[in-house]
Amino acid sequence: MNILVVLKQTFDTEEKIVIQNGKISEDGVEFIINPYDEYAVEEAIKLKEEHGGEVTVISIGPDRAETALRTALAMGADKAVLVDDEELFGDEFTTAKVLAAVAKKVGFDIIIGGQMAVDSGAGQGGPRLAEELGINHVSTVVKLELNGTAVRVERDVEGDLEVVETSLPVLITAQQGLNEPRYPSLPGIMKAKKKPLDRLSADDLGLSIEDVKAKTEIVDQSLPPKKQAGRILSGDLAAQASELVQLLRNEAKVI
Repeated sequence: MNILVVLKQTFDTEEKIVIQNGKISEDGVEFIINPYDEYAVEEAIKLKEEHGGEVTVISIGPDRAETALRTALAMGADKAVLVDDEELFGDEFTTAKVLAAVAKKVGFDIIIGGQMAVDSGAGQGGPRLAEELGINHVSTVVKLELNGTAVRVERDVEGDLEVVETSLPVLITAQQGLNEPRYPSLPGIMKAKKKPLDRLSADDLGLSIEDVKAKTEIVDQSLPPKKQAGRILSGDLAAQASELVQLLRNEAKVI
């Protein structure tokens, strides 16, 4: 089975966001695998262990993204592809076009990704990629079962579960709860250094820069306003409820 995982390297979720000259500063920042993509890597490795095959992890990004791919290789993926051509960095439209080109070049039976990126909050990557490839996709998956080419998944639907049956080839996006990602072992880390990692450019993928050019543009970025301190109400419950209603009506003006 040819299993592809699309992953993104993101800011560590503990990092403080700093904006300088209208751009997010990366000075001294720690980067990690997008947490939802970690579930995708783990599920791909579990599928390989159960059904055989090969896991290829793919990312688009600068040189530093190799660290995220090496981590996935240390977890148990077999090989990696990094598209580090800056002309192919763009929005979700660009990303889907580029990942589709890589998927066609590498080949696949199933593609797994995270259900959203924690840095942008975007959940478009998986559905857009599936659309580019003309295959089915199922999002926010919390359980995945394969039987030959038959695929049965359970997906999170705002706290409830929906069962979907489909077939390979398919793209799924992982939701928290799908599995518990493993930590790379020391032997795994040592082996990861020698596993193949290909770097691809627009020419390698036969892509025209104009055809994959971003459809959106960031014109400004700003931090949200600081949270105001909360207020603790006092008195008995009836007095607190009365004061709360007054505050919601007169200060917050939400009722």
